[in-house]
Amino acid sequence: MKFKTSYLVAAVVAAIMIAFPTFLGAYPLNVARSVMTYMALAITWDMLLRSGQISFGIAGLFGLGSYASILAVLRGGMDPLLSIVFATVFSGAMAYALGFAILRLRAMYFSITTLALMEIFRIVIHNMHDFSGGPEGVVLPTVIFGGNASALYWLCLGGLFITIGASWFFEKSKMHLALTAIRNDETSARSNGVNIFKYLLITFVVTSAMQGMMGAIQVQSYGFTAPDTAFDANFTLLPLAIALLGGIHSTVGPMAGAVLLGVAAEWLKLKIPYGHLIVYGIIIILVILFMPQGIVGMIRRAGRAAGRAGKQTGANHE
Repeated sequence: MKFKTSYLVAAVVAAIMIAFPTFLGAYPLNVARSVMTYMALAITWDMLLRSGQISFGIAGLFGLGSYASILAVLRGGMDPLLSIVFATVFSGAMAYALGFAILRLRAMYFSITTLALMEIFRIVIHNMHDFSGGPEGVVLPTVIFGGNASALYWLCLGGLFITIGASWFFEKSKMHLALTAIRNDETSARSNGVNIFKYLLITFVVTSAMQGMMGAIQVQSYGFTAPDTAFDANFTLLPLAIALLGGIHSTVGPMAGAVLLGVAAEWLKLKIPYGHLIVYGIIIILVILFMPQGIVGMIRRAGRAAGRAGKQTGANHE
């Protein structure tokens, strides 16, 4: 019954999200697109985190997807929609190639390497003046769908649905058991026949591909990108803060965190144009110190405590 109810709730929420353009204007839809983008990035970060690997390279793959898409259109004459698919595959292929080197690393070594790769991508794009436009960036002649707010919203929503679907599959398939085993005890997982490198590589490629996909959707929606825009630290710090606030190791946690912090992020950008990243950092520190399980984790723990209290009360009455 609980299983069916959760699916019903998910279907209702999805239907409401699809119908948003019928009763929201252009600006709220733009804010919604921003929230959905950060939500998708937070989910992909959490998917890799389930293996115990902490990546700081979200912005790197996001920016890589952005440039792969916009340059495919400008230099290759590719259809804008097809360029999003191309950027997704390109980001995944890049992650596959890099994975053979960096997925041998663990803990802070992996984290630092992903952060360094993000900066390498940015510098390379920055210095390819003739091809990438250099520091000035590149501009599309037209925005996808002619800039129609509703169509752009549905495009971003489609990317989010793909990300949620992949995360849900990871939760319900043997991927969940394998990644959890790797996170808990890598030696024990290996002795029980878990192919650690295989599962880490699959997770890294899938999450990187989706981060590139969201970057491609972003650039096709705005029609412009530059190195400092595509590889903005926002696309790393905010997804981390969102996932930690909502609750890690789940799909629902980053979604809840995005709704709360994503909207707040838009307000902070207006009020503190150059200081909002500090606020994100403070949120990350406070959540780690005082709410390590996030909002969803706290709710679940409170529910279990209430359930135990109810059973104890019933037993006392008997």
